[in-house]
Amino acid sequence: MKKLASKTFFTLLIILSLFLVTILFIFNYQDYNKEKTSLLNNINRLNNFLEPFDKDDNEIKEDYEKGKEPFDHNKKFMDANMYTVLLENGKVKEVVSHSINESVNENIKEVANNIISENNHKTYIGNLYFNRYSYKYTNNCIVISDNYDINNRLRHSLNVSIIIFVFGEIVCYAISLVLSKWLIKPAEISFNKQKEFIADASHELKTPLAVIIASSEAYEKDKDNKWLQNIKSESERMNSLIKNLLDLAKIDNESYEVEMNTIDLSKLALKSILTLESLMYEKNIHLEYNLDDDINFKCNSDEIKQLLTILLDNAIKHSVKDGKVILDLYKNNDKIILEVKNKGLPIPKGEEEKIFERFYRVDKARNRSDNRYGLGLAIAKSIVLRHNGIISASSEDDYTTFKVIFKK
Repeated sequence: MKKLASKTFFTLLIILSLFLVTILFIFNYQDYNKEKTSLLNNINRLNNFLEPFDKDDNEIKEDYEKGKEPFDHNKKFMDANMYTVLLENGKVKEVVSHSINESVNENIKEVANNIISENNHKTYIGNLYFNRYSYKYTNNCIVISDNYDINNRLRHSLNVSIIIFVFGEIVCYAISLVLSKWLIKPAEISFNKQKEFIADASHELKTPLAVIIASSEAYEKDKDNKWLQNIKSESERMNSLIKNLLDLAKIDNESYEVEMNTIDLSKLALKSILTLESLMYEKNIHLEYNLDDDINFKCNSDEIKQLLTILLDNAIKHSVKDGKVILDLYKNNDKIILEVKNKGLPIPKGEEEKIFERFYRVDKARNRSDNRYGLGLAIAKSIVLRHNGIISASSEDDYTTFKVIFKK
């Protein structure tokens, strides 16, 4: 169980961490691309603005006559730190700033000379987290962007993302811890119940086996029939427990198909009552039954008979001395309702659902004389669910009622 809890925790932590990393990566990726696109647009915009440098005097004169405004290369019109380096004979002639709030950076001329020395006409952006300058180098000029502000903005976003990741990981750790406990709780409950059942079943099997062995040894020395009776009695107990275990295994097997036929449920219920009459007479328990006639129901007759036997047997065993058991079977619109009531000790509050759980017993003490293992009602519920029904239990006015609802 500890391994399951650990695996569940780390699986959840990895999933949540990957989700957090993905979100932060997308955010920074989009932020980076936004800055890169803006930078490229500014460089291309400025480069297009400088196209008049490629025109001769006659072309400029023609543009002027057409009403086009003469080119002013000193015009400052950009918020970004952008510069134009005008070239003459492959050397820097003039550096012009196009940034509204920026004077010419003294390093730009040196940057331009380095670019010229490479003699590589291209557009270069570089890593915007670290590269200070980006540029576009053409024949007559170089457009240079000072990326100082861009570097700071992107690094700030990255640092914020790292801080968010650290705090996010703490939150993911806490969420994974809580969720893993919540997710494995049903498995842990089931595991604990199975462990408890195995311990109980082992005890129940160990005791009759010990009696059988001891009686066999005694019979070898003393041919008294009481030793054979002990062997028979304990063998029947073991057979009962094994039969219940096999029934549960069969019901749990989803691939196991049962034959469904339309039967007269009223007659089947009456037959089940008659088989238990001797047991009720022996315990001086009064039986009252009210069965509607001709209730036809498509089901597996063996399983429904087993369901009736379990509910009636349970009612008899939990009835007070000189008590009363009532069985009602009737139709209500499109539903068939079966109710088994007995006068006896009530089901403790909060236990109404738990009594249908496998391996569960209200009385934790073992009662060997009754042959109860906490499996009967679990089998009954499985049968009801297989027939798309609902089963519930309640205690009121000294009576405990088990109610089963089937759809016709």
